Amino acid sequence: MICRRQLIFLTNQLVEKERRIQNIEELVKYFKHQRFSTSSEKVSVDQLGLFNESEEILLAEETTEATTNQDIATVKAHQRTTKPRVTIPEHLPREVIDYELPESEKVCPHDQTILKHIGTEDHEQLDIIPAQVKVIRHRRYKYTCPCCQKYHTTASKPKQPIEKGIASPGLLAYIGTQKYCDVLPLYRQSDIFTRSDITLSRANLANWMMRYGELVQPLINLLMDHIIEKPVVHMDETTVQVLNEPNKAAQSKSYMWLMACFDEQPAVVFHYSPSRQLAVPLQLLDDGVHTLMVDGYEGYRQACHDYGIVRLGYWAHARRKFVDAKKLQPKGKVGKADQAIAFIQTLYRVEKKMKDASDDERYRVRQEEAKPVIDKVQAWLQKNSSNTPPKSKIGVAFTYLNNQWPRLVRYLDNGAYPIDNNPAENAIRPFTVRQKNWLFSNSQAGAKASANLYSLVQTAKVNDLNPYDYLREVFTKLPNAQTIDSIESLLPWHIKL
Repeated sequence: MICRRQLIFLTNQLVEKERRIQNIEELVKYFKHQRFSTSSEKVSVDQLGLFNESEEILLAEETTEATTNQDIATVKAHQRTTKPRVTIPEHLPREVIDYELPESEKVCPHDQTILKHIGTEDHEQLDIIPAQVKVIRHRRYKYTCPCCQKYHTTASKPKQPIEKGIASPGLLAYIGTQKYCDVLPLYRQSDIFTRSDITLSRANLANWMMRYGELVQPLINLLMDHIIEKPVVHMDETTVQVLNEPNKAAQSKSYMWLMACFDEQPAVVFHYSPSRQLAVPLQLLDDGVHTLMVDGYEGYRQACHDYGIVRLGYWAHARRKFVDAKKLQPKGKVGKADQAIAFIQTLYRVEKKMKDASDDERYRVRQEEAKPVIDKVQAWLQKNSSNTPPKSKIGVAFTYLNNQWPRLVRYLDNGAYPIDNNPAENAIRPFTVRQKNWLFSNSQAGAKASANLYSLVQTAKVNDLNPYDYLREVFTKLPNAQTIDSIESLLPWHIKL
């Protein structure tokens, strides 16, 4: 009896060790793929066939029919394509350089007749002049009464972004655009100014950005109010390093939280916070928010519960989990990850063809075409998730899909609900890229100012405005804005550049 128990115990230990070894080998393979292979989630030609046949995959699984001989995809014959020619925009100013024949060559060599002008042969080139620097001198005229000599007055001038400072609205907009739009850190901008014999230290530039980041707070508040009132609010978060934070090491993580809406008046706002705790969404959201689109992070759970917010799931994240699992499959083998990707891609194909549809039309098509696919995914999930090792990559993907299921399928309930949070990810992704050039923020005040200015740049971009033009207009008019209406006039959908 003792030997039998020992044998069972050792056998179980051996099985557990085999599982652990398998998981470790899987992780090693995954990290090698992450390190040395492409990070794109684009699908191959072979996968396209699977996407077109997700229903057949499930049917084949249920009936155990062989599908190995089934054609997966048809590759189109090669077609030679020509690249479109680069065109020069018509609105750009033109400088014309004329080339005339010498007088001695304006005579026909055959009969000596004077040649007649019949037109021109034109060729256009793009030229660029590096940033031009000029000085604006504000001259205020002073007057006095020549009779009594007691009355004196001086002409007024508009308030400036930084009173008695040398930075004009145009210079501030230029620095802000270079940093928050073009990924150019301040120390590099300082070097560029030095090449033009202008001494502007990194400390000067940082001080200007911080002061004006604080000055635009009223405009940021209006953008926040605008987002909160929208039917669907998008949120996401990413890390940022702030060196001088109370009771925290310089190497510790802080966070930028994104809030956005992407309807006909899109807006993007960033908030700095030293933590990723439940308290942050509780502070940023309120009971006026109806629907929230976020990823699977449970930090949003308390706010959604307390404020009665409908929480939507993120199908692109579910797909990403299966894409990670597919990377570990033997090359050429079709597995469960491919089947999941095929199902999800079918849902996205339904969405793609309704890009410009009304909410009512989108709801109708989802019920007719997407819901049957959702039902098949659920049946497939219930059949396959229980017999999959939970710590493997495919097991992690199944667990995510299962745990997020009520949130993932909720987009079917309303045509206005999005299928994923990709617009918010696209808005926050450049921020994560820029961190490599920004390195860090020095202080909490600097992080908050950067969040404000980056919010204006991103909001300008999603409204198809030139960030420099928008920042210049804001920096010019905001110091003189005295009422809520005058500040509201600077919102991207109201401003006239």
